Amino acid sequence: MAEEEGPATELRQRKKPKSSENKDSAKEEKINNTSIPERAPKYVLFHRFAKIFIGCLAAVTSGMMYALYLSAYHERKFWFSNRQELEREITFQGDSGIYYSYYKDMLKAPSFERGVYELTHNNKTVSLKTINAVQQMSLYPELIASALYQATGSNEIIEPVYFYIGIVFGLQGIYVTALFVTSWLMSGTWLAGMLTVAWFIINRVDTTRIEYSIPLRENWALPYFACQVAALTGYLKSNLNAYGERFCYLLMSASTYTFMMMWEYSHYLLFLQAISLFLLNSFSQKLSDKVHEVYKIYIFSLFLGYLLQFENSALLVSPLLSLIVALMFVKYLQLTVKEGTFAAKIMKFINFYLVCALTVTLNIVMKMFVPHKENGHMLKFLEVKFGLNMTKNFTMNWLLCQESLQSPSQEFFLRLTQSSLLPFYILVLIICFFSMMQVIFRRINGESLKENVTLEDGRIGERPEIIYHVIHSILLGSLAMIIEGLKYLWMPYVCMLAAFGVCSPELWTTLFKWLRLRTVHPVLLALILSMAMPTIIGLSLWKEFFPRLMTELTELQEFYDPDTVELMTWIKRQAPVAAVFAGSPQLMGAIKLCTGWMVTSLPLYNDDDLLKRNENIYQIYSKRSAEDIYKILTSYKANYLIVEDAICNEVGTMRGCRVKDLLDIANGHVVCEEDDDKLTYSKYGRFCHEVKINYSPYVNYFTRVYWNRSYFVYKINTVISFQS
Repeated sequence: MAEEEGPATELRQRKKPKSSENKDSAKEEKINNTSIPERAPKYVLFHRFAKIFIGCLAAVTSGMMYALYLSAYHERKFWFSNRQELEREITFQGDSGIYYSYYKDMLKAPSFERGVYELTHNNKTVSLKTINAVQQMSLYPELIASALYQATGSNEIIEPVYFYIGIVFGLQGIYVTALFVTSWLMSGTWLAGMLTVAWFIINRVDTTRIEYSIPLRENWALPYFACQVAALTGYLKSNLNAYGERFCYLLMSASTYTFMMMWEYSHYLLFLQAISLFLLNSFSQKLSDKVHEVYKIYIFSLFLGYLLQFENSALLVSPLLSLIVALMFVKYLQLTVKEGTFAAKIMKFINFYLVCALTVTLNIVMKMFVPHKENGHMLKFLEVKFGLNMTKNFTMNWLLCQESLQSPSQEFFLRLTQSSLLPFYILVLIICFFSMMQVIFRRINGESLKENVTLEDGRIGERPEIIYHVIHSILLGSLAMIIEGLKYLWMPYVCMLAAFGVCSPELWTTLFKWLRLRTVHPVLLALILSMAMPTIIGLSLWKEFFPRLMTELTELQEFYDPDTVELMTWIKRQAPVAAVFAGSPQLMGAIKLCTGWMVTSLPLYNDDDLLKRNENIYQIYSKRSAEDIYKILTSYKANYLIVEDAICNEVGTMRGCRVKDLLDIANGHVVCEEDDDKLTYSKYGRFCHEVKINYSPYVNYFTRVYWNRSYFVYKINTVISFQS
């Protein structure tokens, strides 16, 4: 029957002739019908499924193991489970303690709604000041954590502090998993993800601040940004199917908005990302639609964030909004010009200029018409940092002296070199950058780019996700080279990019194509190196650093600060409930957390009034009279003053960066014994020294009520008349 049906079919085709393409497709169908087609597709599907399953399992396992490692290390470092509640809270030092204190307040509130109201109308933290703590301190993580703690009934299972730090450690696990997935998507192998995680953990002193300050905003926010970058990486891939593209888009939308809600400075980081996408779009017009879809996500997140952050005007005057509006407007005006022509090159230049000019203009106009309290002191800090201005202002000079705001030290680069991260990162970045530049020159010369770049082509710079990551890494790295504290934004992607390059056959093929190897086939050698290099690096890292990690988990450390514990205990037992304490902002943050008493200042630097308060309260370490200090303290309704010996007798920091030196410069007093025509000798001794001697007029204003090795507490007397 099969033999008879064949000629009949051919006769019908003679009556109705078809094109050669249809004949070829008919022949292919006939061949497929006579062959055994099912085993090969099933084998390919099984291979893909196994690869994806193992990769996902490795990614999730890496994240979980890292979260467990952080939990175990934190327990060993602070001996946390054997501590009393007060001792545990003291480990949240500085501004991190403030965030956790509001989490405690939410749990103490009679209802969630009442707790939110008290935080948005808070007058129990800073004297003579009512603040919207949720907006000013971005307390959305604490609101979510407290709601989850009560809604899940965890109060019967786990203590609040363990629930809180457990969420943060879990987010760090998600952070690592997202970096794993990003490197996997770029290289095509989950070995790159494993190497990313290894480098991230080994260099965790430079990749994260989770060990030192758990409740910091970036510890809550950056895991969501890592998820957004992973989704964006997948979204930019040229071979992504419709379902994968839709999933990446949804994940990107959710993580972008969440990231913006978690951290007040998130829109600046998204601004850098938007610049990277703008430059990517300039290099590859085929991605124009995708890039503008990402711009829409930014617009939506800014609008929704503005509404839910109590009409936060900082989002309206952010450079991100100005850039996106300018890009949308230029796209609307853009004319269709044939690619590769001289007119197209001129149009590109005009569009680039228009975007830059409109962004600056819109930002200036928005700041003129929208009332805002943007961090103006940060702009002044940058002016002084780059030598564009000089100042004797205490706050500016104090910020310039902070270690995190200095340029990176030699130890930083030495650590990265010892873990082999920096050399491989530089190698990968150079190869990708020069390959990307080749792509740009080809476009300028009018050469059309290949739609599907194969391994044999050796053109890694034509992949859009690679171009994006190279630009983004360069921008973040440039900032990290100026301010070391920004290395926490850059370093995770250094680990990811270096691991991707080492494990990518395409990158090695690109290099070998440039070298024009003839003895060995470039693709074969690239495949061998992409497997051998991560294996060698992994074994060397395991041999050198794994014993150190295990030692950290086995050594039982102890956080011992009995003086602070004694001080907090005295305040809770002896001080009146309505008392207001004055002292250094860092100590005030600890007092707010551990006792709940009202303070005069907080270790926050996004509010001009709080910055002025901090500077005024710090005058207790300057050469000012007892009367001046008394007037300052009573103007803030302070009842108690705490003098810290560590600040008063500070000797450890570099010359000119001690608090008392900065105060002398701001007040125009001679610093130490240095001669300066612009400085004068003060007729008063240093207040923190003089008040300890207990002689007139200091005893008329201040009465010492408690002291230990580190702290001296003085009650501020009620004085009818001042004595000279």
